[in-house]
Amino acid sequence: MSQASIEKRTTWITISVFVLIATALSVAPHYAIVNFSPASRYVGALMWTPAIAAFLTLKIRGRNISSLPWKWGKWKYPIRAYFTPVLYVAIAYSLAWTFGFGDIINTTTVEEWSRELGLGSFAPNITIIVMIVLLATIGFLKAGATVLGEEIGWRGFFIWELRKVLPFGGAAIVCGLIWSLWHWPIILYYGGGNFAFQMANFTLTLVSMSVIMTYFTFKSGSMWPAVMFHAAHNIYIQKIFTPITINNEHTSVWLDEFGMMVPIIVTLFALYFWRAAKAEGL
Repeated sequence: MSQASIEKRTTWITISVFVLIATALSVAPHYAIVNFSPASRYVGALMWTPAIAAFLTLKIRGRNISSLPWKWGKWKYPIRAYFTPVLYVAIAYSLAWTFGFGDIINTTTVEEWSRELGLGSFAPNITIIVMIVLLATIGFLKAGATVLGEEIGWRGFFIWELRKVLPFGGAAIVCGLIWSLWHWPIILYYGGGNFAFQMANFTLTLVSMSVIMTYFTFKSGSMWPAVMFHAAHNIYIQKIFTPITINNEHTSVWLDEFGMMVPIIVTLFALYFWRAAKAEGL
C-alpha cells in the first residue's frame, strides 16, 4: 500500500472516530432537550459535544489540541463572516415582507422588548434600535459562547480532516449534511408542521452555510470566522428578524429557519463563495 493510500485510510478512520463520538455524546443532551424543562438548560451542553468529540478524537489519534486552528488571523475575515449572514437574512426577510409573506413591525415584540429594557414610555423606534444594538453585540457574544463548541468540532476539526481526502466542495457538503443530521432530532421535536418540507429547507440552509463557512475557514486558516458567522446567523434570524415579523398564513412557509426564503438566498450566496473558492484555489 502506498504512503498516500495509508494517509487517506488513516484520515477516514479519524473522520469515522469523530462522527461516532459526536453521535454518542449527543444522545443524552438530545434526550434532555426533548424530555426535560426548560430545554434551554441543555442546549449549551449539546452544542459543546462536537468540541468534546474533537478533543477526544485528537487524544485517541495521538494529536494535540493545540493543532487546531486557534489563531485569529487577519481581521477582515471575521468581519466579513459576521456581516455575510446579516446581509442574506436582511435580503430574505425584506423580500418576504415585500411579497406579503409577513409584515413589520410586530408591536407585541416591541412591547416585550420595552419591558425587558425598562424603557417604559420611550418611543417604539428607540426601543427597537436599542434592542437590536444590544442583540447584535452583547447577544452576539453570548451566542458565540455556545456556537464555539460546535465550531471547534465542525469547522475547527472536521472540515480539515475532510479536506485531506475531498476537494473543497466535497468537504463543505459532507460537513454540512452531517451537521444538519446532527440537528434533526431537535428539529423533529420542535419544528411542527410538514417534517419533510421543514427538513429540506433546514438542510439546504445548513449545507449552504457550510460552504460559506468552509470558505472563510480555509481562506483565513482559522475557526473564528465560522464562529462569528454562526453566531450572527442565529442572532439575526432567531432574535431580531423573526420576532419583529408579523405572521400571516404564508409566514411559516417562507420565513424563519424552516421556510423557503432564507435557504433560497443563502444558497445564492453559497454559489458565489463556491466560485470564489474555485477561483482562489481552495
